[in-house]
Amino acid sequence: MVARAYPAELAIRPRGPLAATLRVPGSKSITNRAAVCAALARGESQLLGALESDDTEAMRQALCALGAAIDVDGTTWRVCGVDGHVRAPATLDARASGTTARFLTAAAQLADGAVIVDGSARMRERPIEELVRTLRALGASIEILGTEGCPPVRVAGGGLRGGRAPIDARRSSQFVSAVLLAAPYAREDVVIEPVGGVVVSRPYVDLTLEVMRAFGAECGWAAGGRELVVAAGRHYRGCRYEVEPDASAAAYPFAAAAIAGGRVCVEGIAPESLQSDFRLVDVLAKMGCTVERGSQSLAVCGPVGGLHGIDADMNDLPDAVLALAVVALFAQGPTRIRNVANLRIKETDRLAALERELGKLGARAKTGPDWLLIEPGPLHGAAIDTYSDHRMAMAFALAGLRVPGVVIRDPGCVAKTWPDYFEALERL
Repeated sequence: MVARAYPAELAIRPRGPLAATLRVPGSKSITNRAAVCAALARGESQLLGALESDDTEAMRQALCALGAAIDVDGTTWRVCGVDGHVRAPATLDARASGTTARFLTAAAQLADGAVIVDGSARMRERPIEELVRTLRALGASIEILGTEGCPPVRVAGGGLRGGRAPIDARRSSQFVSAVLLAAPYAREDVVIEPVGGVVVSRPYVDLTLEVMRAFGAECGWAAGGRELVVAAGRHYRGCRYEVEPDASAAAYPFAAAAIAGGRVCVEGIAPESLQSDFRLVDVLAKMGCTVERGSQSLAVCGPVGGLHGIDADMNDLPDAVLALAVVALFAQGPTRIRNVANLRIKETDRLAALERELGKLGARAKTGPDWLLIEPGPLHGAAIDTYSDHRMAMAFALAGLRVPGVVIRDPGCVAKTWPDYFEALERL
């Protein structure tokens, strides 16, 4: 992937009302899940509409190092799988991709030798201990080489026994998805039971199951939704798989309509999509926007009488929180966003970053362990720090649609998931 050249600081041009129809890039979450399944599968797969970004490039290069052959033609990936016979490179570099680091920590146990999974400086601060603990209970031999339960990790390889194990998914659903993706290649059925029945961002686990089943796995919730079961021996088979548009990316054009007014329509969205971030439109409707649902599209129209603050539990759609927080700047009355403790272990501590940067624009923002309270105030321009976090850059750029003088520092960090985001924003 060729990185786009952005200046160190990018000024945002105020405008509105908007009138736009667009298709956002393919889902990062689905691309990386489907890529793992296709790489482990028997035969060839085609991934249509795959996302090309820093995160998916990190995943693709790591899967090639494990033995898969992946050819990229635009948004189509042709993947020749390894049929479960994973080779062992010395090191896999996950860069700043949490899905890559966690998914491949599990998949690397299928290798024929030891593998070290490492990543960026921030990745060395993001937890992985809960995943390692469950994999060990399923027969894996893994050593955490980093501090405080964080990467790098050394995976011994040799396969996965399987069996039953608890999993602590109170901080990240990616721990669950990582185990699930490798589980069809265990020697025994895999049964995992979330501690306390809690899985943060649970819709992402359902998304993982949906992708696995498309590639031939037998998996799902059991015992009344209290545990997850994956059948051994039901290996992945190559297939043709279409990647949906990214719901987390769609949050920004939807939020743009709420802030700047007018109408923005995102095409290619199936009504039955399991991507939870599409539900941001329901939150925006509660704030005063109008939502139009088509057979393959979603549109948001800005409020006629202005936005109003709300109380929102965003546990199921944490990646949409940053866009919502910026929308809240323009509402009448406070907005409280709660049940989002896992934002503190993302690309940056997003709750702390939101508190600082919302304050720069004139709002009063307060945070707790798992909540954010935004009280709108008179707004003014500011230079926004993004903390190498793509979602900080994308979200705060939206404030510049109405507030003159908003400048985004390090705009190039959007390459993590949407390399041409600012071009798309300019076209709205």
